[in-house]
Amino acid sequence: MIYELMQTRRSVRRFRSECPSRQQVMKLIEAAITAPSASNKQPWRFLIITNRQLIESLAVRVREAVDRIARHIEPQSVEAFRSYGDYFTRFENAPVVIVTLFRRLTVLSHLVDASLSSDDRERIGRMERDSGLIGVAMAMQNLLLMAHECGLGASGLTGPLVADDHIRRILDVQPSLEVAALIAVGFAAEDPPAPDRKPSGKVVTWIE
Repeated sequence: MIYELMQTRRSVRRFRSECPSRQQVMKLIEAAITAPSASNKQPWRFLIITNRQLIESLAVRVREAVDRIARHIEPQSVEAFRSYGDYFTRFENAPVVIVTLFRRLTVLSHLVDASLSSDDRERIGRMERDSGLIGVAMAMQNLLLMAHECGLGASGLTGPLVADDHIRRILDVQPSLEVAALIAVGFAAEDPPAPDRKPSGKVVTWIE
């Protein structure tokens, strides 16, 4: 059953205007927070946005960032970048946008003394940040699968992070939290075909 859900889930980027109920959206969050996390720190937080003006404001800032970047792309690659960058604002017409946030873990960095090498300190910092990010990523997968199970369309977007500073300012994100991604949610207005997947044999190396 779960494997079938995984196989049939699609990233939906076109939505009907009808907005899912608060109860439906909270069901997605309840699924998300069952995810595992390092040391059970549950580093995730979720901002649920249904305000059209706010969603449009975020899209404007992301589009401005794409325009700035495009001015620094080699001419022969601008068209390809523009096509790619168009995906960054695909949350704009979604009736619900969920901004996923995470807090980096503090499990070792506050325990070590000043004599620890800078290399070890850097590795610890990277581990602590990545532990928070991986935790919220697993929560996002739960959310996306539950959306599919509930008859909703959804897609996760990291492209909007090109305007991360503006997203943080507009949403007044606490300094201790980082933005992981935006998730567009609604009733699907499209039925995307299954994308190609690399065969399992192409992505596995056995070490015996």
